[in-house]
Amino acid sequence: MIELAGIIILGIIAQWVAWRLKLPAILPLILIGLLVGPVATLYTDDGSKLIEPIWNNTKGLFPGEGLYYFVSLAISIILFEGGLTLKRSEIRNVGPVITKLITLGSLVTFFCAGIAAHFIFGLNWQISFLFSALIIVTGPTVITPILRNIPLKKDISAVLKWEGILIDPIGALAAVLVFEFISVGEGQAYTLTALIEFGKILLFGFTFGFTFAHALTFTVKKNLIPHYLMNVVSLSAVLLVFVMSDVFAHESGLLAVVVMGMVMGNTDLPNIKELLYFKESLSVLLISILFILLAANINMADLQLIYNWKTVALFATIVFVIRPLGVFLSAAGSNLSFRERLFIGWVGPRGIVAAGIASLFGSKLILQGEPGAEYITPLVFMIVLGTVLLNATTARVFAKMVGVFLKKSEGILIVGASKVSRLIGAYLKDNNRHVVLIDSNRSNIAKAKNLGLEALSVNIYSDSLNDNIELNDIGYLMALTANSDINKYATSKFGKQFGENGSFRLVDTEEMNDPENNPKDGLFSHTDDFIKLTEAARKYPEIHEIELKDQEHYEGLIEITKADKDIIPIFLKTPKGDIKIISSFSTEFNDIQEGSHLAYLGKLFDVESALADDES
Repeated sequence: MIELAGIIILGIIAQWVAWRLKLPAILPLILIGLLVGPVATLYTDDGSKLIEPIWNNTKGLFPGEGLYYFVSLAISIILFEGGLTLKRSEIRNVGPVITKLITLGSLVTFFCAGIAAHFIFGLNWQISFLFSALIIVTGPTVITPILRNIPLKKDISAVLKWEGILIDPIGALAAVLVFEFISVGEGQAYTLTALIEFGKILLFGFTFGFTFAHALTFTVKKNLIPHYLMNVVSLSAVLLVFVMSDVFAHESGLLAVVVMGMVMGNTDLPNIKELLYFKESLSVLLISILFILLAANINMADLQLIYNWKTVALFATIVFVIRPLGVFLSAAGSNLSFRERLFIGWVGPRGIVAAGIASLFGSKLILQGEPGAEYITPLVFMIVLGTVLLNATTARVFAKMVGVFLKKSEGILIVGASKVSRLIGAYLKDNNRHVVLIDSNRSNIAKAKNLGLEALSVNIYSDSLNDNIELNDIGYLMALTANSDINKYATSKFGKQFGENGSFRLVDTEEMNDPENNPKDGLFSHTDDFIKLTEAARKYPEIHEIELKDQEHYEGLIEITKADKDIIPIFLKTPKGDIKIISSFSTEFNDIQEGSHLAYLGKLFDVESALADDES
């Protein structure tokens, strides 16, 4: 009981430490696991571990194969949660690159790492390729915390995120095939077995995942499940899919849950956010437990096996040669620049799937007496710990070195997806700005997506925006909802994170009627509230541009728009095409250049005659 409680407590402490230090949680988790596991034998009185997952195969917290069953079920939940976060809209520009990374890139890692392990460590070919199959995977549990703290272009983040989730079942499949090769033997028997197993894994993985995803979606939409049972029923369904698929085809369960998560994540499913929050919280707990258990399960003798220069040579070969080679081959012919490819090649930390399956297969092969099997678990853990430590400490610096670090985030987050927001979002997108609309109204989100806009169904009072790595390049915040309290809350809570270059909100009715109380973060002008914007958008749903001559011309136009409720200035576009948001201090631009444009919402009007009338 003390050991179980200790694992949970230490795991949550490690998660908190990782959050404070902005590191992937896997790093402190593995270190804690090693300290209470193999390292503990150096300082305990009787030379025993403080936490012993398996002892003599019959004792410990998880005797027999209990640990591996727990690991498998936990990984299925983690991968399902990862699948839920995958959106098709994220990969419009980089879909081919991701496809090549999980196919061609996997083959490069498999063959090259296997050859490296064979010649550097002298392992036989079977064990070498089992090791290389296990390190194919990267992993969302380690990629996401790294990317969350680095402002990158959306395409780079999307490539690394999708690769980390989709490659997990592929790596597991490759490891299963090599394990079967070792267990069944070489020759025709293995070839036939491998083909059958491969076909069964694909068939049952996709079939179970796709079918159960639609079945669960149907039951949710038809309100056949009460709200208070929604999360636990979904959890049960995930475990059912994993186990059933695995029964029909060994190790197909991982593929099934990823497919299930992807299908559900891309359907218009009510309460999807609540489900995601629940699975995310559960994943944090499971990851905390798993890494401590798996690290504690290593023995000191295993660590001593790899305490030599060969380990450094193998690690350097995988990180500095094989990973970049796979990325550059996969990205050939894509829109990714050399610098972007270099950064993606640098970031390739391994995660929970590699560690979990390595412990499972390594122990099984040791029991079978396979030569060199004792190297599998410590070598894979070395790669996991080393890549996480390297990437967590250097990714930000390396991004700056190669020039992919966004010095100034130009993306724009619009809170609210009403008609006004959609018009503004479309204008910004047409002017090559990354714009994201968020709203809790699913109808507004659907309308925004129909216009080709990136839109997220988000409750502004939740913390989900903090963890969204697709918003790393956001530097402006515009709160455009009908509720002034929500607008003020959005700018105060997310202003520093998403509004580093400017955080603005619509003025409320009281502020509009009191020019002396004009807020500095007021949007457009102190005379334009949500009602006025909505009415102008209803009558004249277009955004027009006027070419400016000089500063005086600009200020004259601003004065005219204040007297006409159907004309609302919103942006200033410089001759270079940069977009500047007009605030309620609308005359603050004092460097207007010829060739600039004033963008406004509302009716089209004759500028020259209006200025002449104003002068008269």
